[in-house]
Amino acid sequence: MYPTDLKYTKDHEWVRFDDGGAAVGITDFAQRQLGDVVFVELPEVGRQLKQHEVFGTIESVKAVSELFSPVSGEVVAVNGDLGNHPERVNNAAHETWMIKIRPSVASEADALLDSAAYTELTK
Repeated sequence: MYPTDLKYTKDHEWVRFDDGGAAVGITDFAQRQLGDVVFVELPEVGRQLKQHEVFGTIESVKAVSELFSPVSGEVVAVNGDLGNHPERVNNAAHETWMIKIRPSVASEADALLDSAAYTELTK
């Protein structure tokens, strides 16, 4: 079962909403599919994103995958620690955020999956 305090996308990103912001990372399912993560490319603070827009890439020993924004908004923080320690995604996928967004369209959160729906998607 995936953490119930998170929302999920069909592209395997998770979102944690708090204090008007949204932290974004990839799910444990995604990191297991990727294998050992060796590089993460993230956007600059201030970038405006639209829902489903590519905001970066994640590279593993197996493949390079795009990262998609679960909601529209402004990037207000980037986890710079991942530049030196991308493997943290493998060690704690649901605790390792990549970017934080200030959402601009509140209703977009309604389209995200809850834990049960995401669990069903990944069966």
